[in-house]
Amino acid sequence: MINTDEASAATTEALENQFGLADRIVNEEAVAHSVQRFRQQGITLPTFAQLADPSTFDHAEKVGDADPQGPDARNLWRVHWYNDLQGNRVDVPQHVVLPSTLTGVASPIIVVFGDRFPMITAHKVLAAYSCLAPRVVTGQFDPTVHRAVWPSTGNYARGGIAISKIMASRGVAILPEGMSQERFDWLDTWCANPEEDVIKTHGTESNVKEIYDACNELAKDPGNFILNQFSEFGNHLGHYNVTGRALGHVFETVRKEYGLVGRDLELAAFTSATGSAGTIAAGDRLKEEYGSKIVAVEALECPTMLENGYGEHNIQGIGDKHIPLIHNIANTDIVVGISDKATDELDLTFNTEAGRAYLAQSQGISQSLVDTLEHFGFSAIANVLAAIKTAKLLNLGENQALITVATDGAALYPSERAKLLERQYGNEFTTTDAAAAVGEHLGAASTDHMIDCTDLDRRRLFNLGYYTWVEQQGTPFDLFEARRSQDFWRELRRYTGIWDGMIDDFNAQVAAG
Repeated sequence: MINTDEASAATTEALENQFGLADRIVNEEAVAHSVQRFRQQGITLPTFAQLADPSTFDHAEKVGDADPQGPDARNLWRVHWYNDLQGNRVDVPQHVVLPSTLTGVASPIIVVFGDRFPMITAHKVLAAYSCLAPRVVTGQFDPTVHRAVWPSTGNYARGGIAISKIMASRGVAILPEGMSQERFDWLDTWCANPEEDVIKTHGTESNVKEIYDACNELAKDPGNFILNQFSEFGNHLGHYNVTGRALGHVFETVRKEYGLVGRDLELAAFTSATGSAGTIAAGDRLKEEYGSKIVAVEALECPTMLENGYGEHNIQGIGDKHIPLIHNIANTDIVVGISDKATDELDLTFNTEAGRAYLAQSQGISQSLVDTLEHFGFSAIANVLAAIKTAKLLNLGENQALITVATDGAALYPSERAKLLERQYGNEFTTTDAAAAVGEHLGAASTDHMIDCTDLDRRRLFNLGYYTWVEQQGTPFDLFEARRSQDFWRELRRYTGIWDGMIDDFNAQVAAG
């Protein structure tokens, strides 16, 4: 870890301003403006500790009758994994354990649902909050002055727009033009002026560089505040603390259930599509607590980690062609490539009458499990397929579980489903088509397109980030290099405790008015 007392002035400035690692109030006037705005809007901020363990606060008192899908500031207290679909708090994050009859492997695969998060029905609202809250309480972001700019491949931008609207602050979404129409429809309803505040960049998931270019242009205006999820360490820390704890809680619950029938589960691996590399930070915590391997997932059509490659794909939510700055890539154990052909075709299987009938009648999948599959979006399917491939690569058995997340649900992709249905199946998807998809992508899942990382592999993957962050985005070289050491990542964790204290102080000021 870089000691900021000894670091160069450029590095210190970058840590605070470019990467969101301020541990002090930078601008008292901005904090005063935020306090006044939050008082007017009736906003209080939850701490990271409270989002990690919502049993520490009174749900009814904090949330009241707030519509979980509405622009209500009380929904900030739902930005955690302990919600049901109606926005009620649950004791354990909702999840499903996929059986071998579906996955074809003996190992239990635990999937935790992300579409229970408020406002955007996707867990990226947690990333947006984790990036913005520290900026507010340190006085770096002033909602009365700044436009919050949210670069994304979809859900993070929506989460940012939702939180911006709650704060009566203007938000700007930047995302590729090729994303699902449902994302743009949502933005049209939440943005006051979508023609100006929704910026569509060229391409699809794989065109992240174009998003950065748009951000750099907007950053020339001091009224624009860029909250880049790919380099905001608050994103990493939020998922390490909040998502990591939630997944550990789910695993302990499942292990207890298995213990009732005389089986002692171990947690063998966590699989996560990298995207901004926020979610995969939960793997750092799980690895420390359970010794589980961290499995990074990417699209086979754009094999950046696998082959230093390029391309385009349709596994929406996992932008690539680069290594995010906040990805602790030196801690990655396995890399898996998943084809968007698999996620597209299984999405149709899970969300059509013929596909569901095939799963229930021919595969013997219970109706209750078939019904849960509508909560698996494209990246969720990719995460599950990666878990299946990992179980085969590591030769895992029935007492070795894998865990992953369904970042969003199928409700965000009807337009993509309709395109595939017309293009590939002539608008008629049959049980024969479903059988072919299941056989190819589940039954015949192999260990092709995987890396069981050596130290050399990790160094190669780490070095790949140099071109984006040092050459293109101007990251100080000593900061870039410091990320090789696990000490860097461990010492980052002090920030959440500091920020929680500042959030408490900030809320006290809001309440004092």
